Amino acid sequence: MHIDIKGLAPDRIVFETSPLAELGLALHALSEPGHHPGLHGWATATASALEPDLADRLHEADFLWRHTFSDVFLAFAGLRGGDGKTGASLAEDLDTLDRLDDERFVSAALEFTCTSLYGLGAPSPLGNPTMHARALEMAAARGPRQVEFTQQLLAGPAPVRRWVRRLFEDCDQAFFAETWQRVRVQLVADARHKTDLLRRKGLGEALKAVSPALALDEARTLISADKLSDGRASAAGPGLTLIPSTFGWPHLNLLHAPGWRPVIHYPVHQPELPSPASVELLQLRLEALAHPMRMRLCRHLARSAHTTGELADTHGITAPEVSRHLAVLKKAGLVTTRRRGRYVLHQLDLTTVARLGSDFLEGILR
Repeated sequence: MHIDIKGLAPDRIVFETSPLAELGLALHALSEPGHHPGLHGWATATASALEPDLADRLHEADFLWRHTFSDVFLAFAGLRGGDGKTGASLAEDLDTLDRLDDERFVSAALEFTCTSLYGLGAPSPLGNPTMHARALEMAAARGPRQVEFTQQLLAGPAPVRRWVRRLFEDCDQAFFAETWQRVRVQLVADARHKTDLLRRKGLGEALKAVSPALALDEARTLISADKLSDGRASAAGPGLTLIPSTFGWPHLNLLHAPGWRPVIHYPVHQPELPSPASVELLQLRLEALAHPMRMRLCRHLARSAHTTGELADTHGITAPEVSRHLAVLKKAGLVTTRRRGRYVLHQLDLTTVARLGSDFLEGILR
């Protein structure tokens, strides 16, 4: 994914905190605890304390944050002529959400029905019959809750907008106000630190501190995010906002809807988390291990270091064949090599291999 920043003035890049954005990821963590093993205790305690009525209402609307993170949680980015600033409280963020025009609110709320058209600037289903029919058809494929929500939203956004605001306000009263009070200090500190880094050392260093999955090209005109999804946005006009989250990992969300201000919603760095492998390297490692002979070689290399000749003799293949397989494993960073006298010994990098599962999960969820 890419964000074009050619001609963008440095003061148009801002780090902000957003209670509404944090609430969205908190709700996601509640509905998908498997994505966030580090939040299991919080999710279990919070879910068990919810009143049945609120739990039922959250279930009715969980498609807004469970599988697709709706842009309604980043409403400030959709305000026409906005400055990229967020609210200091959830109430202020919800006031911003109320100011979002109906067309943008509906398109953001119905992202789960049109993800394939997200970056294309498709017409609003409020006024376009084709998109109206498509939204209902895609909702029907998802389930009856999605159909009812879509029908009500397309019939008239106002009641649904009030219902959504009330739902978020009730979440605030039930658990989020306390949660926000706890995490706000860390998020504000992170935003200030990244702002200072941006001013002192430039955007490239600031992006490195935000996430190893972000990079700035040599011309300093394009930000790239190492994600499996594709998308492109321009920040040259509206500017760019970066928002930290304590609930985000392993997700790195990029808002790139046409006409909206681009937003990078990133997880606050946790020192205990190792740097993730790039998507390209992850693919290289999985392909390297997919060959049956290389898997058999890994069985021996995991136990102890072996020479090429030993591996060839054990597996009944030639030394050049072993060398070719080892070259693939080395290129993928799965095998280490050391010399002992005149012998070259190869061994499986157990730490790297052990990380494959979490690297894979983070890579596809990022």
